[in-house]
Amino acid sequence: MNAWLAGATALCAGLVPCAWVCLRARDHFDRLVALEMAAMLVSLAMILLAEEMGRPLFLDLGLALALLSFGGGLVFARFLEGWV
Repeated sequence: MNAWLAGATALCAGLVPCAWVCLRARDHFDRLVALEMAAMLVSLAMILLAEEMGRPLFLDLGLALALLSFGGGLVFARFLEGWV
């Protein structure tokens, strides 16, 4: 196990609190923050796995996930704006 894989494993372990907040939070905005944090953790884990495996396709996939999750979060926040 090298440093890249250990870092990716640590980032994936950070998904557990995000999932707990997404499932248990009463406020919609807390759920949105947890969702954005989970997307950031997954995209960073994919970038670390791309470096560990030497596959540049995973790097492109991680960067695309980061960009699309930010846009999706903005759309979701706009949707939640009507509920406030």
